[in-house]
Amino acid sequence: MGFERFGTVSFASQTKVEDFVDRLYDGKISGTLCKNCGASYFPPRADCCKCLTSEMDWFDVKGTGKLVSFSTLNYAPTGFEKELPYSIALVRFSGGVQVFGRISKTIPLKEITIGMDLLVSPAELPGNRIVYEFRKAS
Repeated sequence: MGFERFGTVSFASQTKVEDFVDRLYDGKISGTLCKNCGASYFPPRADCCKCLTSEMDWFDVKGTGKLVSFSTLNYAPTGFEKELPYSIALVRFSGGVQVFGRISKTIPLKEITIGMDLLVSPAELPGNRIVYEFRKAS
């Protein structure tokens, strides 16, 4: 099993970076780093679009990030209708890596503010599926 375990709806069952899902189950939120030019990617990529190499390493997103932007969805793509409303966000972590994902429903909408500190962590879903989400930093 590989990438089909990721997310609410699987749009791809295989990818060259399916280790991403295994790393989530290990409690890690990971991106890839080009060994040749140092470009970092999240979501992870198997190939560097800057220097065209496939020589990539994994890195873990750690620590607290700052909320750059967010939006609350009241309409959803097919397969996500039952989860409405939910908020999505872009969060910048140390080293400049930016992570796009969902804000945990444990954070009330009225408390979400640009610049707030957030952590990113794996979240298990029913059916042995997994995602990652942003949670409030303590």
